[in-house]
Amino acid sequence: MRKQFIIFAIIAPIVFGLLGIFYSQFFIWVFGAVVLLVVIGILDMLQTRHTIMRNFPILGRARYWFEDLRPKLYQYFVESDIDGRPINRIDRSTVYQRAKKETDTMPFGTQLDVYAEGYEWMCHSIAPKDFHHLNAQPRVIIGGKDCLQKYDASIFNVSAMSFGSLSSNAVEALNGGAKIGGFAHNTGEGGLSPYHLNQGGDIIWQIGTGYFSARDKDGNFSVDAYKKNALRPEVKMIELKLSQGAKPGHGGILPAKKNTAEVAAIRLVEAGTTVFSPPYHSAFNNPKGLLQFIKVLRDNSGGKPVGFKLCIGQKSEFIGICKAMLELNIYPDFITVDGGEGGTGAAPQEFSNYVGAPLMDGLAFVHNMLCGFGLRSEIKIIASGKMISGFHLVRAIALGADACNSARAMMMSIGCIQALVCNTNKCPTGVATQDKSLSSGLVVADKKQRVANYHSETLKNVVELCGAAGLEDYRTLTRSHIYRRVSMNEVKTFEEIFPSLESGCMVNDKIPEKYKVDFANANSEKWQ
Repeated sequence: MRKQFIIFAIIAPIVFGLLGIFYSQFFIWVFGAVVLLVVIGILDMLQTRHTIMRNFPILGRARYWFEDLRPKLYQYFVESDIDGRPINRIDRSTVYQRAKKETDTMPFGTQLDVYAEGYEWMCHSIAPKDFHHLNAQPRVIIGGKDCLQKYDASIFNVSAMSFGSLSSNAVEALNGGAKIGGFAHNTGEGGLSPYHLNQGGDIIWQIGTGYFSARDKDGNFSVDAYKKNALRPEVKMIELKLSQGAKPGHGGILPAKKNTAEVAAIRLVEAGTTVFSPPYHSAFNNPKGLLQFIKVLRDNSGGKPVGFKLCIGQKSEFIGICKAMLELNIYPDFITVDGGEGGTGAAPQEFSNYVGAPLMDGLAFVHNMLCGFGLRSEIKIIASGKMISGFHLVRAIALGADACNSARAMMMSIGCIQALVCNTNKCPTGVATQDKSLSSGLVVADKKQRVANYHSETLKNVVELCGAAGLEDYRTLTRSHIYRRVSMNEVKTFEEIFPSLESGCMVNDKIPEKYKVDFANANSEKWQ
């Protein structure tokens, strides 16, 4: 759009100026109006705060006119979700306000239907703690018994989003924000690119089934290629992706339009082709093989924390992994649990909507199994899946998470407006595109500070919520702190909905009835 505007800015004043001189005085007035528009457009292109205005001079201002009309027009038309859920619109506005350091308080109280089925809230204490005296940046140490380089992680980090899916400027802005705020940035399965390293933020390098940045010319895992990146000082942890919530069992998709020569060189694939990551790993084929591969990754990274990410599907398969851990005495340092509601730039609708356990169900199950097998103290749990507000983090921690990752909210903090064209390479905000004419409108220096702002303000609210509940430490949150309305006249705590398991019960002949069939079907030697 900027190219078209530049052409307009050059030609239109000349045309209307000549018409005014040689034809009619009316065109003198038109010439004046055109010059004014040109000046406004140039100012739009030069400012660095609003990507839409930089990419679409003059026309882009319409978005901000609508924004001024909130909540009616902007929230319900410009920012509406496919499913139209109001809570997402409210949370999304919160992200923008926190990223821009604008007021994120709200008038007129609760804007949700508190008597609707599914409404959730946190119980508070009559004797709350003063959050001003609590740790505003809570952290967690990740690394088990075999880890030589434990990582002191923030409890809130950038979730997996690949270069290729995101633009180079978007990746740099996210990593720059992580550097400013002292948190970690997950690369996504698309490989470790220069844009993940330029800003110097901490990296969680994700390795998927395509082994991008860690593969040989035939697409198989390569220890030599892996070591080259795993030993980089910026890489703090390695995450092996088994599946993701948006399309579990399917494998990643990079549309051909976004597979530029640069992206292809990083991934070691052919440019201009649609890249389908395999749905399964070729480096192992059973639970024991998974853990042995994790040991290979840890040993060849200098002992950095290594874990795996998955969306829970067949419960017996995860139980099989737990059995293998005990049999081999090999543990991952962390497990990232993704929810079926997780986002993506490209996936079949059926997989996005109907495959994979939602985050809360999967998270509660993983925590319970690790407790039941007596493994919880060895392994940290990271929750991922529509983490937007401080309450979402508190809810996940109460269910068993040690830390949380966010993708869509971090994207919003750098300007994503959920235009829902991620798979077309036409993202108007320059976030999810490889079109340089669009991505150049996203100014890294401005947006990385917004990422840091959003992170800091969200953690501040987590601490405030814990203080309101009378807690000095977020780690003392329990499932009994969160309530959900299950019907008009019935409310249950998360402990009632997702009952906790007694430590060691899965190996001490005290297996709960609901898990007996899955336990019997679980096998450490094969997946099914």
